[in-house]
This record gives sequence, C-alpha cells and structure tokens, in this order.
Amino acid sequence: MKKKGVNRRDFLRLSATVGAGALFIPGTTASTLDKSNFTKSKYPLRTLGKTGIQLPILSMGVMRADNPNLLRAAYNSGIFHFDTAHGYQNGRNEEMVGTFFEGKPRDSFFIATKVKIDHPFKDNFEQELNEKLDLSLKRLKMEYVDIFYAHAYQTTDEVKDERMIAELKKIKESGKARFIGFSTHAHKPEQIDAAIEAGIYDVILLSYNFKLQNLKETQEAVERAAKAGIGIVAMKTMTGGTEDAEGKKKINAQACLKWAWENEYITTAIPGFTNYDELDECLAAAEHPDMTKEDKEYIAMLTEKELMFCQQCEQCKSQCTENLPIPDIMRAYMYTYGYKYSQLSKETLLELNLSQNACSSCDSCRVICPSGFNIAEKIAAITPVMQIPNEFLT
Repeated sequence: MKKKGVNRRDFLRLSATVGAGALFIPGTTASTLDKSNFTKSKYPLRTLGKTGIQLPILSMGVMRADNPNLLRAAYNSGIFHFDTAHGYQNGRNEEMVGTFFEGKPRDSFFIATKVKIDHPFKDNFEQELNEKLDLSLKRLKMEYVDIFYAHAYQTTDEVKDERMIAELKKIKESGKARFIGFSTHAHKPEQIDAAIEAGIYDVILLSYNFKLQNLKETQEAVERAAKAGIGIVAMKTMTGGTEDAEGKKKINAQACLKWAWENEYITTAIPGFTNYDELDECLAAAEHPDMTKEDKEYIAMLTEKELMFCQQCEQCKSQCTENLPIPDIMRAYMYTYGYKYSQLSKETLLELNLSQNACSSCDSCRVICPSGFNIAEKIAAITPVMQIPNEFLT
C-alpha cells in the first residue's frame, strides 16, 4: 500500500505553507486563513454519541509525544481531536499542547484531558479533583476542555459513586468541560453497563483491541452504550506496540487500527504515535480503513500469540503472596518494552510505592497469568527503572 501521510519532506512543506491552519469541526465557524492550503481530510467521520460532534476515526493520543512539531503535522493533516492527561510527563504534556494551540481558533481543535483520583475517594477528593482540573486548564491555556475524563476507573463502584457523579455534573455545568466521561482498562463490560445505568456519562475511553479475552462481552457492551448515546473512544489498539512479548518486533499499526474501526460503534481511536513515520502509518490506515486480506491474516496470526498487552483481569492479584499490584506493574513493563517510554514506567511504578526488590521474599513465583506472562521475569526486568535518573530515560 502506498502511504499518503505526512513524511518529513511533506511536513516541512506543510509547515511553511499552512502555518496555523487546520481542519474545522463540521458546522463550526470558518477560519480567515486560506483553506486551499490544507491537506483535505479523506478520513471517515463518526458521531460521538449524544454530543452530536463528528470526529474523524483517527485522533491523537499525545501521552508519549514530546515534540510540538508532531502535533503540528497531525493538526495540519486533518486530525483535530487530541487526548492528554493531568499526569502525563508530570504536566509537561498538557503544557506542550497548550503552547501549541495558543492563539489558534478554539473551534478548530477538540481537546480531552483526564484527572486520576484514587478510589476509595478521600473526604476532600472534590477539592483535589477541581484543583487538578484547574491546573490542567492553566497548563492548556484554555477556559474549558471538550472532554473531561475521570482517569483510569477500575471498578463499577467508581462509575456509580454518587459523590463523583455529582462533582462531574458540577464540572460540566461550570463550563470547564463540554462533555464528561471516564477512562478504563479493566472490567470494561461491567463498567460500561454501570455507565449506561448512571445516565450522566457522555463519553467512555476504553482499551480496545483484538487481544481482549472478553472481546465478545466488551463488543456487546460497547454496542449497548452507543445505542444509549454514549460516545466510545478506543485506546491501546496496538496491543502494547510490539508483535512479541520481548518488545523486539514492532506491530503493524495499520492492521490494528483497521480492526478497531471495523466496529461501527467505535467513534475514534487515539493511537500514541511519537514520530512522523508512525503518524504516516496511522494516516494511511485512516485513508483506507477497510481491512485487506493481508490485514485479516495478520490479525489472525497474532490472536493466539503472547504479546505485550496485559488484560487487567486481576486474576494475578489473589495469587500473589506479596499482594503486589501486578496489573499496574505489567502496564509499566509495556510502557518501556513496548512503547519505549521508560519515563512513564518509572512514574507508574513510583506511584505504587514499590520496593526495589518487590519479589525478594519469594522463593518462586506462583502466579499463573491467563495471558501466559512470566510475571516474575517481567517484574525483575522493569523494577530497576525506578533507580535510573530521569535524564537517562526515554
């Protein structure tokens, strides 16, 4: 397939000719800039649930990106939904997004950010939530975000928590967020159904890929949510970023994205590309989103193979004699060996308050992972990152 994305030469040309131009959300005010300079979008649009907003099937997860020129290339290529979070890169990610979009027409981009509050919620969690959101808005240099997510729910109790629901309603009513939702990696069918019952969530951001053990149940729940008016945004579509458990062979991003888009109820995906070549791959997939025979054969070949993606099923936790937060440690492992983003691994592990020798008291690991992960080996391989100075991390 010939790629029609933005290579380095195209990027330099676009940067010179387009400047601050962008593709506008349908129905919004046109820019005074000359739209003839734009790379016209060839990407299908889908409606984000009851919000009525139409988004291209391809968006950008900014989490790992640290180059504002990559945002420029994505923006000038027709991507206008960008996803970040309060904690990404210790706030630098939001700052980069805010600096890049400063001065651009507010109706030419669609921004989501997220704030994580540990559950069970503390007595003053409302204050913490709003202080973090206000700081995020300050970093973004924006009066509001388009989507505000409660970050990384793990249980239905969080979805249904009356205090959180009340606070999210207040945030929306205050105008700090146009739409509200939550992100989740675990127990997705149950959380999706809880969200439908709660009736206040506009959007759900969930991990979604062909490796899900409960794929059928997740797809059925996604359909129920979409029919109830909840917009569905997909993340972790690349199953960890590599074809192998050791992180040596890069995955076929186009096939993975096309597979996710086959589900008509997925509004958009937010792959976390970090360079122009990866952006090119994603743009090529969006221009030609139908799966080819080769794509289908590739996905079938990987379906039963151990990859980098932790299912977050939590079956490991009850087996661990040290009660380690193994799913979170496996996410940290994926960040380094799959995404090549060891800084995020360190941040994740430090938040868990792990000791350097987390498994030192065990003679042998008794944990059996349904996905076939060698848990002890992966823990031993990732925990040393906590001791590495930040300047040596990617």
